[in-house]
Formats: sequence, structure tokens, C-alpha cells
Amino acid sequence: MAAMTAGEQARFDEAMMQLALRQAEAARQAGEVPVGAVVVDSQGQVLGEGYNRTIVDADPTAHAEIVALRAAARRMSNYRLPGLSLYVTLEPCVMCMGAMLHARLARVCYGATDPKTGACGSVLDIGAVARLNHHTSFHGGVLAEPCGDILRQFFRARRAKESPL
Repeated sequence: MAAMTAGEQARFDEAMMQLALRQAEAARQAGEVPVGAVVVDSQGQVLGEGYNRTIVDADPTAHAEIVALRAAARRMSNYRLPGLSLYVTLEPCVMCMGAMLHARLARVCYGATDPKTGACGSVLDIGAVARLNHHTSFHGGVLAEPCGDILRQFFRARRAKESPL
């Protein structure tokens, strides 16, 4: 397959992020922090998808990225996922970055930045650590506004519910 032009890559990234946003909406409906992720091949075939399930599963590792990686690994019958890309609506944390690097993903795209736990440059920049034995390409800001909006609306509603007025 020929390499995509910058415009084609941007359109592809946005289409894949829309799929991740659908997963984020499923998380919101489940009462979870609305973060969604999908693992896709270069043709856009979804090989794994997931949303935050930490509360539902009582599992601190059940972030959207981990859920999607687990599904893709099962589907591929391999813990290594070379050549695949992961799209996630929120900048990954350190735990998720470690899993993505170990999976040998080719590319990770995220939507909104996370100024509290983001590990792609907001708080830490794990991808820039030269001593790591594997490096993955990271690209942020894909549909950043809608990805951030679903989180802002979720936390606004949660605060309103908790406010005694």
C-alpha cells in the first residue's frame, strides 16, 4: 500500500478517532470516565476496542487503552502488535504508555491532552526516553475539542450532582 498523503492521514486519523469517541460514549453511559480507544490496522480494520472499565470491573488497569490492547492481542493471538495503531480520546498515562510500547505498536494517536497524568508530553514524555528499547510514533490533538468536550461535560455533571446547592 502506498503511503498516505498528509491530508489522507488526517482524514483517516479523524475517522478512527470517531470510533474511539463512540467507545468513550459507551464509557459515559456505564458511569465510567468517558475515554475510548480502538486498535486498527493500516486499512482501518478495528482489531480491538475498549473504554474505561475501572469501576465496572473493579480493576485499576482497565483503562480504555489496555482493554483495546487486550482485545487486539487476543484477536491477533500475539502480545506484539507491530504495524498497528491505537487511537484514544485522552492522552495516555504512564501505565498505558508502557503497555503500548511493549506491544510494539507502530503509532498512537490521542485526542485531548491530560494535564494531570498525560505521559506523551503533558506531565511526562515517555516516548522521548531514548534508552527505551522500542519507540512508537505519537500524534496528539486529533479531534481534541470533541474528545475534551465529552470529558468536561462528564465532570461538570458529576460536580453538579455532588454539589449540595
